[in-house]
Amino acid sequence: MGLDRVGTVKQRLGIAFTCPVIVVGGTNGKGSTCAMLEAMLRSAAYRTGLYTSPHLIRFNERARIDGRDVEDAPLAAAFARVEAARLGDGAPGAAVELTYFEFSTLAVLLLFMQAGLDCVILEVGLGGRLDAVNLIDADCAILTSVDLDHQSYLGDTREQIGWEKAHIFRPNTPAICSDPQPPASVLKLAGEIGAQLLLLGRDFGYAGDQQQWKFWFMPEPLKGRRDPITRNGLSYPALRGANQLLNASAALAALECLRPRLPVAMQAIRQGLLGVEWPGRFQLLPGRPVVVLDVAHNPHAAAVLADNLSNIGFAAYTHAVFGMLADKDIAGVVERLKGRVDHWHLASLPGPRGVSADQLAGILASCGVEKGVLRYASAAAAYQAARAQAGENDRIVVFGSFLTVTDVMQALGRHSPGSPGS
Repeated sequence: MGLDRVGTVKQRLGIAFTCPVIVVGGTNGKGSTCAMLEAMLRSAAYRTGLYTSPHLIRFNERARIDGRDVEDAPLAAAFARVEAARLGDGAPGAAVELTYFEFSTLAVLLLFMQAGLDCVILEVGLGGRLDAVNLIDADCAILTSVDLDHQSYLGDTREQIGWEKAHIFRPNTPAICSDPQPPASVLKLAGEIGAQLLLLGRDFGYAGDQQQWKFWFMPEPLKGRRDPITRNGLSYPALRGANQLLNASAALAALECLRPRLPVAMQAIRQGLLGVEWPGRFQLLPGRPVVVLDVAHNPHAAAVLADNLSNIGFAAYTHAVFGMLADKDIAGVVERLKGRVDHWHLASLPGPRGVSADQLAGILASCGVEKGVLRYASAAAAYQAARAQAGENDRIVVFGSFLTVTDVMQALGRHSPGSPGS
């Protein structure tokens, strides 16, 4: 892994941006933060490009221009240009090998460059240092959280993982960290490169009651360039979950850093927060019983999901539709949620990384969960069974993997916010 190969093709394509670029990394909360940035900027009438991954239903979800998924034809044309640049001039040794993510990233960057945008928002795929998104120098970088995930690539400790993720920071450039307890490696790297590090609780933060919340911004690293500000009377984000104020605060801090180039009025901020959508992230579906879709697939995200479930009211019984991949900390996820679930509907996931329902049952048993466990061939089948068993006052929680949520969403015929069918 490295950026040399993909960097060579980027150079051949001449990819560069004159508009502000915001890069968002972290273990959890990246997508929600990106969605809020997009919603607030679009409410201010700016033209935005948003790149995220993975997708839930259609690949096109990964690239949104002005809030709409890019259509097939321009994507195909961008792929063709990337392939031609990858092959070079045909001379021996000119061809460059690219991964699926690297190829996709270059195609999306090419589309954004051609679109004449006012702001580009890029979500890091994995880590930071070696991620293809890190080819682009951010005008503002956000690190949402640091926790254990993808250890085979990033390391086994928060310090190692934080060091990898903090490489999206740039010298003399705003670097926002909304992790309440950032690893020392993040602080150290930011200091070594001379990034303008903005920390939650020191340089920005939030407070709120049941009706509204406020955001404050008093950035020490930007002293002399920005006056301290407080934004009162803010609407709570349409995205559910107590942790969303962390994400909203990071997004607002980024907008404050970029205010000279991208001023956003209070009304646009309020409208953006009220209208933001991001499927599969503690998403509550209308109707009874309550159905929650959440792609939580690591212990940190599972702990947040457990807290959020306790805040959405009473349920007679909680039914889990649960499927995970083999390279995740399955036992760690189960431990965070086993006290919140009454019935487990286990789903086998496809592919070489997919874990079977039988394997999941064994892991649940090792965590002390043996009653109320049923097994199914797919997440869609598990959901149908949970729906048949659940009463009107129960709730169904679909979680454990993007694949689990995707299978259920497809069974329900649901679309992403920016898709043609939405």
